[in-house]
Amino acid sequence: MFRGINGINIDAKGRMVMPTRYRDRLQEASSGRVVMTIDTDERCLLLYPIQAWELIENKLAELPSFNPQARRIQRLLIGHATEIELDNNGRILLPSLLRDYAGLKKQAMLVGQGKKFELWDEAHWQERRGRWLAEESIENSDLLPDEVKSLSL
Repeated sequence: MFRGINGINIDAKGRMVMPTRYRDRLQEASSGRVVMTIDTDERCLLLYPIQAWELIENKLAELPSFNPQARRIQRLLIGHATEIELDNNGRILLPSLLRDYAGLKKQAMLVGQGKKFELWDEAHWQERRGRWLAEESIENSDLLPDEVKSLSL
């Protein structure tokens, strides 16, 4: 499981260093191979160990091809999916097309989401996080799914 939030620097060549605490797990789970694709709801990138991505990709491929919404999701997620390998220094090269999509500059945030990571431009992350926290402080409990309402934290 990948959890936590990490500030990440992106160098002039578009590379980021994977935090040390995740490297061993990525090596064990996927021999350091990951897949990066876009998030269709936010301007961020999704980063999966290769095996986790292959399960998702198989499910996406099984969607009905004559359903316009299913085809849109297939085109966006599978079409942008890029296999990347961690180098010996734990770095990954972020493809420029994906960096541009997410607006990634020098400072980024790597956010663990269980089976995957999200990669955000730091300023965009700060803005969105602030908005989500403000929304949570408003009485919106009626909008929460029942599964979330039943959680005890």
